[in-house]
Amino acid sequence: MATALSSDAIQTALESLDGWTFADDSISKTYEFKSYVEGLGFATTAGTLCEGMDHHPDIFIGWRKVTLTFTTHDVGSKVSQKDIDAATAIESVGFPK
Repeated sequence: MATALSSDAIQTALESLDGWTFADDSISKTYEFKSYVEGLGFATTAGTLCEGMDHHPDIFIGWRKVTLTFTTHDVGSKVSQKDIDAATAIESVGFPK
């Protein structure tokens, strides 16, 4: 079972995740792309990757921007290691920073 991480633990974890921020009991990052279609492709890839982890972000798709936001509902909609692991997996794919 997942447990909520402390603010200090979250901040420490985010030091190795470029561009990810912690606010309002969630972690998020906005990615920018050269075209809307590239953003759609990224959102599909990120969503598929997260489906395999059984942990799903909120995904906002805008014009040439995609924002991913993670929180763990099982721990009261706080940040858990599941969120950090999913963000780390997405970063390992090598999308634009």
